[in-house]
Amino acid sequence: MATTRSAGIRGLAAIAGRRGTEPAALVRAVGLNPAVLDHDDIPVADHRLARLLDHAARELGLPDLGLRMAAEHDLGMLGPVAALLANSPTGADALRSAVRYLAVHADALHLTAVPDPLGQPGVAAIGLAWNTGGPPLVHLMDAGLGFLHRAMCLLLGDGYGLLDVRLGYRPHASLATYERFFGVPVTAGGAACTLRVRDEVFRMPIAGADAGLHRRAEASLTVLSPSDADVLGRVRELLRCGPVSLTAVAGALAMHPRTLQRRLDGHGIGFAALVDGVRRDEARHLLAETTMPLQEVSARIGFAEQATLTRACHRWWGAAPRSIRGEVVVPGQDRRAVAIPH
Repeated sequence: MATTRSAGIRGLAAIAGRRGTEPAALVRAVGLNPAVLDHDDIPVADHRLARLLDHAARELGLPDLGLRMAAEHDLGMLGPVAALLANSPTGADALRSAVRYLAVHADALHLTAVPDPLGQPGVAAIGLAWNTGGPPLVHLMDAGLGFLHRAMCLLLGDGYGLLDVRLGYRPHASLATYERFFGVPVTAGGAACTLRVRDEVFRMPIAGADAGLHRRAEASLTVLSPSDADVLGRVRELLRCGPVSLTAVAGALAMHPRTLQRRLDGHGIGFAALVDGVRRDEARHLLAETTMPLQEVSARIGFAEQATLTRACHRWWGAAPRSIRGEVVVPGQDRRAVAIPH
């Protein structure tokens, strides 16, 4: 279940108040605790967040609610990611940081830099996707695209080089409403959500950026984004307790399962392949360098039966466990350690 920090609800209370509506009533109507209105770090399931915005938009009569919420947001909405972006040397550095760490704020939100879909020289596109596996969440996407534009303005200035906006969905509000917000032409119904920008935006310096603050911000975010060694270590630890699941590893790393899955996908390795590789390396060590009984070896790498270890050894090395134990070097053995490529 993908989640977003409750900071994403910022602005709803003020907007509802200006319309004479009690914001807590809107929140309760979709089964959320009103505490999400006052605290930034409560994880809110994306499907509930979408229901909240849909319900609030109907109750308030605001088809452009997502854009209105974006107008209420500043970089602080991103929590610890904000300091990293504000202290990045250039637009390109800020974008790379956002791509890497945006999941700290919202599991299913993805930012990418892609070539201009029209192929125009000197132009690039910044894409935003909210991967929920269902139909487009219009108000959430409005808020996300609107905030992306606001963040670019705050970091690089209002004239950062936005050329036009392309919506990958049919909006609830009129295109004229979007054009007033973004200040450029807006089209709808495309294949993806993008801001088309002059590519010089990536070379623009960020005023006031502090290298020391940037290093400290990245160090704090690294704690929230476990290293590849952490992932492998948790898999090894959990294998000793039996079959290991993606959910269990993610929980041990304080990550959402989808965040971990995207991390692995980004490195081109599936979770099953990762577990199999860790098992292979651990089995090779235990068989070649210890005298541990085979039944215990099986248990240590998460197999319920010794027969499963035997089948795995034949698959990995074409030999039975006892044959491997008798050799210092296993013929045909792949000696590469399991690692997630960088």
